[in-house]
Amino acid sequence: MRLYQMMVSIPLLTVIAGCVVGPTYQVPTPTTASQAVLPQFQANLPTTAKGTSDLVNWWAQFDDPLMAELVDTALTNNPTVAQALARVAQARAQASANGLYPKLNADASSSRSNNISIGQSIPSTYSTAAFDATWELDLFGGIRKGNEAADDRYRARQADWHGSRVTLAAEVGTDLVNYRACVATAAVLAENVSSSQQTTQLTELKVKAGFTAPADGSLSNATTADAKQRLTQQRAECDVDIKALVELTDIPEPTLRSKLAANPRLPQPRDFTVTAIPAKVLSQRPDIAAAERDLAAASANINVAEAKRYPSISLLGSIGVLGLHLDGTTQRSNSWSFGPTFTLPIMDGGQRKADVALAQATYDEAYAKYQAQVRGAVREIEGALVQLDANTRREDDAADSARDYQRYFHANDDKFKAGSGSLLDLEEARRTSLIAQQTLIGVQRDRINAWIALYKALGGGWLSTADNDAKIQ
Repeated sequence: MRLYQMMVSIPLLTVIAGCVVGPTYQVPTPTTASQAVLPQFQANLPTTAKGTSDLVNWWAQFDDPLMAELVDTALTNNPTVAQALARVAQARAQASANGLYPKLNADASSSRSNNISIGQSIPSTYSTAAFDATWELDLFGGIRKGNEAADDRYRARQADWHGSRVTLAAEVGTDLVNYRACVATAAVLAENVSSSQQTTQLTELKVKAGFTAPADGSLSNATTADAKQRLTQQRAECDVDIKALVELTDIPEPTLRSKLAANPRLPQPRDFTVTAIPAKVLSQRPDIAAAERDLAAASANINVAEAKRYPSISLLGSIGVLGLHLDGTTQRSNSWSFGPTFTLPIMDGGQRKADVALAQATYDEAYAKYQAQVRGAVREIEGALVQLDANTRREDDAADSARDYQRYFHANDDKFKAGSGSLLDLEEARRTSLIAQQTLIGVQRDRINAWIALYKALGGGWLSTADNDAKIQ
């Protein structure tokens, strides 16, 4: 091809490079992905005058400073978050490579040799230097779509990173609440052991004096022994909860125990408002955002595979300098070359067609995953709302039950100490009072954990892309 023909062809090829083959990606919405996304939630929303819609760093709004300290420490030290951040860095590195621009390589070499001819030494130096440039024209948009796919994967990994932070914060919060509830339950059981021991001592005196049957002594001893083993089991569960917090935060156990002992009561969260529009809520979840960006990347990969079925043109160029220094003389020569390389797929055994089919199947899988994420998110949010509403309404009744059963127990205890009550009635009153107190603590724990679960289900106040970039740096 003559030079002037080549110069005319290049602009034409540049115009052709504006073409993109393959499907045009349409961003799906939660409402198009699942029929389960209705205009309104099917569970009662929390109603409170002190609510806030700000979920970013929501754990700092608990009335227990240790909650914020443990979550912040876990976010800094936890390997799961570190892994997610490393995946962001990997995706960012892949997205930084741009195949639209020319590639330039430089090579240089030099060698020294000594030839002996007829007893005479002839040293020589051979050196070369060359610059090679290649530029593949993006005729059908494959390179551009490959870059878009890499950028979409980077955005997806950013969302995954935030999702891992939200999940970790919720896990730390739940474990702390469970530990506080465990300690509160252990305190109730310890009080029950002390009360049961007093009853046993009084019963033994009555048995010795002949005022009551020996069977009552056996019943009282058995009740005290059962109370002790329940307390031992409860304290062991509290120790297990501490181990879980140690794993999440990497705080040494003696230090963590000291921090936990400073405030044994259940932490109370600040309420927050929830918008009544499910589609808006779902758009704030990082897992759905990640699934959508992975879907976009899968769509772009279809374009990449489709573009490989069409001809490709690369422009190749090189400039070289060769030098030879021999016997005091230096010889140099220069060379250059420039021209296009045209590749036309003719027969590949169906490989390129299969690659397109594979990319399409990968897209279908990604879309199914997106649908599953949407449906799972709806279930998770609705479930958290149901649990929060139920436990909020249960708490007052549980408190009334615990109070009145405790009054009933104290009345029977006073009658027994006065000698007019039955030990069997006393132990039954003790049992029901204990169950009521444990139930109240459980309901209080479940209500707080429902707030934490709802925080996680709502996406934890997912930041904008710009804010995510700033935090990841």
